[in-house]
Amino acid sequence: MWTIYHNPRCSKSRQTLQLLQDNGVEPEMILYLQNPPSAGALKQILQKLGMPARDLLRTGEEPYKQLNLKDEALSEAQLIEAMVENPILIQRPIVVKGDKATIGRPPENALELL
Repeated sequence: MWTIYHNPRCSKSRQTLQLLQDNGVEPEMILYLQNPPSAGALKQILQKLGMPARDLLRTGEEPYKQLNLKDEALSEAQLIEAMVENPILIQRPIVVKGDKATIGRPPENALELL
């Protein structure tokens, strides 16, 4: 089962989806800005990505500055909660297949899951 956490306004997200489709994969599409993952789901995604929450943050977004997410004292749980409440902070697109995941930046990263 394939899943893509997708933002259709993002060129990398569109390119990653197209690359998957060109390789015969029709992933379940989650428009994460409208339907953000829960904290539990985000923890599972991070585990599949093999990265801490901080590495999934988009640091150029306004909520990153407003919430002072640069603060190294913030816990994993606090960073995850910030992403749940402000899904614009989540790197995109995220492609999940089974117990593995990757970020489609560049889109070719998704091919590692084929």
